[in-house]
Amino acid sequence: MKKSAWLPAAIAPVVVAGAIAAPVIANAAADPVAGTDPSAADVLASIAASRDAQYSGTLSQTSDLGLPELPSGSGGSSLEGGASDVLGLLTAPHTARLYVGGEDEQRFQLTQQLAEQDVVRNGSDVWTWDSEERKAVHLTLPAGSDAPTAGATTPAQAAERAVAAITPSTRVSEPTTVRVAGHDAWQVTLTPRSDDTLVGSVRLAVDQQTGLPLRVTVTAAGQDDPAFQVGFTSLDYGAPDARLFDFTPPAGADVTTKDLSDAGQHRPSQHGQSQGAGVRPTVTGSGWDSIVELPTGDSARTTRDPDASALLDQLTKPVDSGRALQTSLLSVYLTDDGRVLAGAVPVSALVAAAK
Repeated sequence: MKKSAWLPAAIAPVVVAGAIAAPVIANAAADPVAGTDPSAADVLASIAASRDAQYSGTLSQTSDLGLPELPSGSGGSSLEGGASDVLGLLTAPHTARLYVGGEDEQRFQLTQQLAEQDVVRNGSDVWTWDSEERKAVHLTLPAGSDAPTAGATTPAQAAERAVAAITPSTRVSEPTTVRVAGHDAWQVTLTPRSDDTLVGSVRLAVDQQTGLPLRVTVTAAGQDDPAFQVGFTSLDYGAPDARLFDFTPPAGADVTTKDLSDAGQHRPSQHGQSQGAGVRPTVTGSGWDSIVELPTGDSARTTRDPDASALLDQLTKPVDSGRALQTSLLSVYLTDDGRVLAGAVPVSALVAAAK
């Protein structure tokens, strides 16, 4: 049975892109390609031209990853990374509104179970708000960083990750015409040449007039129906009301302030560590077969959380030297020594990489 869900941003880079760091096939910005017969490279390059677009729209995301439906709201706000909420966002239905006034003006509204979660960015200031918990967080971001989106991913974010994953191991189709949310779009299909990845294809629909990604669809290997899709169901261009990007916490709200403005100053050492930021994730393999290994400390904190530990026991199964979860697009392997490996590959590939 298909489920409507929001794909957590921590997982989306692996599922949608199939890789974390890879060269881009079309790295030069291009003008939108309306009224022509563009190449695939033209369409992909036109995405860069949409960074300054102003618009308001409604997003719909569906996923059929083979996970059981889990309730959200019992493990802390998804804005704070509660374990049950992250998994709930994978399996339960949600709707969202997105307002964009430019690269540094965005408002994301996620509605679920009579509650609302908002992320409001205005320059380097970001506010997150959870109406159910009555909690607000004020973040000061480092220059050039992206704002969080309540554990979700947008078509633009998903498309940019997919484009960044294009390597010689990817077959790129010629564009075809489709219509999304009342707008004409060019659709390009990315197909991994590898037989070892769980990803079958990624389809990107890009507005012919603006270059804005309107929809991203991912199918699992050997399947025809989408395993994951995020796209606009309605979209209106033009500057949203400027008041949407201002936020004042309601009276009595629990407010937390976090200054992240100097986070970008930390640099990795020769041993792969970042001063003040712990151990950096490592990537092995290339293209769609890439495997990400997360720091040991992150896994240890998760297993000490009773809610997270119970969910892991429910969703994972014992494998050699650890436990593992495999969905239609993503596998996660938690080793007995505290490491976490993930990738768009079978669990057996993760186990082999951990040895």
